Amino acid sequence: MPSNSGVENLTPLADRMRPSSLDEIVGQQHLLGPGKPLRKAVESGHLHSMIFWGPPGSGKTTLARVIANHVDGEFISLSAVASGVKEIRQAAEVGQAARRLGRATVLFVDEVHRFNKTQQDGFLGHIEDGTLTLIGATTENPSFELNNALLSRVRIYVLEPLSTDELRQIVTRAVAALSGSVELDAQACTVLACAAQGDARSALNMLEVVAALSDGGPVHLDEHTLEQVIGHRLTRFDKTGDIFYDQISALHKSVRGSAPDAALYWLARMLEGGCDPRYILRRLVRIASEDIGNADPRALQIALDAWDGYVRLGSPEGDLAVAHATVYLACAPKSDAVYKAFTAANKDAREHGAEEVPKHLRNAPTELLRQLRHGHAYRHAHDEAEGYAAGEVYFPPTLLGRRYYHPVDRGLEQRIAARLEYLRKLDSEATNGAQKNLGGNSPSG
Repeated sequence: MPSNSGVENLTPLADRMRPSSLDEIVGQQHLLGPGKPLRKAVESGHLHSMIFWGPPGSGKTTLARVIANHVDGEFISLSAVASGVKEIRQAAEVGQAARRLGRATVLFVDEVHRFNKTQQDGFLGHIEDGTLTLIGATTENPSFELNNALLSRVRIYVLEPLSTDELRQIVTRAVAALSGSVELDAQACTVLACAAQGDARSALNMLEVVAALSDGGPVHLDEHTLEQVIGHRLTRFDKTGDIFYDQISALHKSVRGSAPDAALYWLARMLEGGCDPRYILRRLVRIASEDIGNADPRALQIALDAWDGYVRLGSPEGDLAVAHATVYLACAPKSDAVYKAFTAANKDAREHGAEEVPKHLRNAPTELLRQLRHGHAYRHAHDEAEGYAAGEVYFPPTLLGRRYYHPVDRGLEQRIAARLEYLRKLDSEATNGAQKNLGGNSPSG
């Protein structure tokens, strides 16, 4: 148990409370529950190289240390921030010596994503021949940060943020270990657990701040006082990593799914976490065209107006314009018909990009081009009945009849679909009439 005096008191509470066995670990039951492969591997001592991927405070280092307690052999710990190829070689030398004695060597590397490609390659041979069993810890997506050669030699285990209930268990255990110097009621314990946002280390660090208020007697904290001690907690967020892209994905999908309340939640999360509102506005403009399109053309203008409003006002006043646009786009009828049409047209443009422009559609600014019949027989739509040149052809011959745009039966696109159907009917009538005229003028057999 931790004490309030001596050298032990200099060790942070989070480190003093670190579990030493699998049964003491709170959370990660999808990996450590009875019968789970990782638990069985640790308990049997038959380890394999692995990477723990999870947010800060989810237990990556703790789990590695618990594994070390089960290893009958050497355990080496490195931080990729302060280590390089030299330290990897030294670890391999230890591993080779241990191997000659029939013992295993586990190498734990914290922040393993900090190693560059050359340094990561330094592990390969030693993992391959069993000299080292690598356990890496990272907060970054291994798919992006680790090279394929290393990924093929390890198994990835994803650690989840701890739940509020799990953090309450950890805080309660730590309060008991502080031997009465801190007393928290149930509500205060919940406030502290919620403020930690899934991070056990953060929860214990905040509890340690509370404990420091003690003048020799117990500190009694109610919910209100604890909130003052905690202060303002930033929402978990980073501006470049997976949390960022997961949250903007959740916002986009909520708007696409016509869920304004969920969209506002993710918007608030991102803004609270420090995301630049202009990034969100760029995504909203994209959504207006990709997911709404002609079902409600006003959506694009409202997104652009919100952008302009934010630029004029800045935060926090301009944040409301972002929320305004988010709610409108979430409530608008949805259509990805324009998005699909443009994607299909791009495909044809890549595959048929050498087709010549039909002569009747070409520009003819000079006499020579007119003599070459550029623009000849072009029908000016404004001069035709209903302002439409029925039967006119605008595609190259190899692409005749292509249809990319298929309006949906929602919003304004209902009317657009009806209009296009009517125009196609005029085209059909004009084409059939032209064929009849050609047939009537053709010589008889």
